[in-house]
Amino acid sequence: MATVNYLYRSNKDKAPLILRLLFRYNETDFVFGVKTKLEVSKIYWSKEHNKKRAKDVDLINKQTDVNKELANIKTQILDSFKNTHPDFINKGWLQAQIDNYYNPRQQASELPKELIKYFDFFIEDKRNEISKNSIKKYNVLKQLLIRYEAYSKRQLLIIDINTNFKKSFENYCLLNLYAPNTIVRAIRSVKTICKHAKYNGIETSHQLDNIKVRYNKVENIYLTFDEIEKLENIKKSKLTESLENARDWLIISCYTGQRISDFMRFNKKMLRQELNKKGKLITLIEFTQKKTGKIMTVPLKQEVLDILKKRNGEFPNPISDQKYNNYIKKVGRIAGLTEKVNGSKKLETAPDSKIYRKTTGLFEKCELLTSHIGRRSFATNFYGDIPTTLLINVTGHSTEAMFLSYIGKSNKDLAMELTNYF
Repeated sequence: MATVNYLYRSNKDKAPLILRLLFRYNETDFVFGVKTKLEVSKIYWSKEHNKKRAKDVDLINKQTDVNKELANIKTQILDSFKNTHPDFINKGWLQAQIDNYYNPRQQASELPKELIKYFDFFIEDKRNEISKNSIKKYNVLKQLLIRYEAYSKRQLLIIDINTNFKKSFENYCLLNLYAPNTIVRAIRSVKTICKHAKYNGIETSHQLDNIKVRYNKVENIYLTFDEIEKLENIKKSKLTESLENARDWLIISCYTGQRISDFMRFNKKMLRQELNKKGKLITLIEFTQKKTGKIMTVPLKQEVLDILKKRNGEFPNPISDQKYNNYIKKVGRIAGLTEKVNGSKKLETAPDSKIYRKTTGLFEKCELLTSHIGRRSFATNFYGDIPTTLLINVTGHSTEAMFLSYIGKSNKDLAMELTNYF
């Protein structure tokens, strides 16, 4: 259940009221605040707005107008809240609702009914709520659907997204060697688009909610502490400057649990030192996660501090995602991480086709190293040794369920671990 209240937060004599949205989700309290465009005086808000049995006609009219406006805004916010999953609600979402209140969306009759055209409206509407990476993914999916339309020789309308579409689209994707989980993500995103359209008054298929897809379990590849130690112990003579730079970033990521979009931005200005409860001086790094907007404070382990000391207090040089992924595969091979394990990697569908699809099979572990391996290694290695709530605070996952799914823990795994305490 969500609530809305209003505050006057300004030293000025007159200022816009602040709207606060408060709700509880997964035993965590959330509070987000944004400015409205309703300006009142400080005196009015503190002394006159809630005055009972006012006799002054102008004041009564003022109270009526303000209360009506605040009620209308509150109604729109709470109605939107009911139709949005809590994981997507943040300050950006709340600002978007306020913007939409003052600049209402187009009427359903003016919105495109074609799925491809609606993609553009959806992306523009969500631009302040979703990351650039998410926008890129939606555009990639849009191109896939354009190819599907050409294959099926028909234009997709939003109302056409039903169980028959699901079967046909799945068959097309499998025919073009898309991985099962890639297909699942695509169908779920299409459903998200259609539900957004439904919220805006566009008719959707009565079968929309019956379109069900499930992710296939995949191997969660991570580096053990022994393997991380092998990376640390590579002789300097075996590494070029670029490879050593990438190796150091890889170790840092394994001990901080952050995405490449965050750890590749680390610099010494983000560092500060404090005494913990035991009187030990610890080094913390504070930054804002690019994907979630969360402010993170992460303690640095000695392995990370050793890298900084070696580099005169500086972090390694930032490099592109592509170069990093290429370099750490080479570093892994030099470290001897060549054991064959089950996993998936992008492979060319045919020689010189320049079409790549994820393929599952047995590969040398070094071939499966990507920018995400450090984050998953941190979460997996420390799970069970550090309370899950503290690990989630470092990784930035929204819920414990998401965290456990991320490291591949099933209900059976949790039950077996519980027996250790019996």
